[in-house]
Amino acid sequence: MIEQRDYNKEIKDAVDHQYAYGFDFDVMHPFMIRAFTPFFKNGNLLELGSFKGDFTRRLQAHFQDITCVEASDVAISEARAKLGNEINYINSTFENVELTKRYDNIVLTHVLEHIDDPVSVLRRINDEWLSDDGRFFLVCPNANAPSRQIAVKMGLIANNAAVTEAEALHGHRCTYSLDTLERDAVAAGLNVVHRSGIFFKALANFQWDRLLQTDIISPAYLEGCYQLGQHYPDLCSSIFLMCEKGK
Repeated sequence: MIEQRDYNKEIKDAVDHQYAYGFDFDVMHPFMIRAFTPFFKNGNLLELGSFKGDFTRRLQAHFQDITCVEASDVAISEARAKLGNEINYINSTFENVELTKRYDNIVLTHVLEHIDDPVSVLRRINDEWLSDDGRFFLVCPNANAPSRQIAVKMGLIANNAAVTEAEALHGHRCTYSLDTLERDAVAAGLNVVHRSGIFFKALANFQWDRLLQTDIISPAYLEGCYQLGQHYPDLCSSIFLMCEKGK
């Protein structure tokens, strides 16, 4: 029996955990854009899983033709309120959506871990949606981030790749590391051209949110964490693959 998912419920914050944190919006989003920019292609862009439009707004600085596919109609409503009608929104799951054109850039950030059958969706990206010379930008939370490994040692998480109760409530199905993420990309037929990490991270998101409200963390420190992540991708908050269309 296939589980009926409530995507509007999955994006809701709870008393003891949030779906997204200030750290995501204010730190990770700018650094993701920075990591992507050297690889962007001229042309259109498809954002798969746009949530409430915060990352979409950053993409608007680089693209005029943007289509967003989002399963939550509540999230789309909030995104439209922020961004107006400049974005083409499609309220659908990736499994069911029918797109009528191909895209030069496809972005999937912190979404693949929510998908029931990730390889099948990645295969649709490769076979149906990515243009012949297009590029696919794939980012997931990292199972091996130091913040997560510390939580394991504290007994808060069973193992690096475990899906916590809070993550499960927000629709997580797995927790990727660089090797398992590349495994699924290759299984879907994608050609992995570049692999990296984004932002060295030893603290949990809620801890970062508290620190960012003080003068303890400087822009120079954030820059240092980003640059250190280029040396140690397996110790980053997020892992990043840039893929091209496989044969």
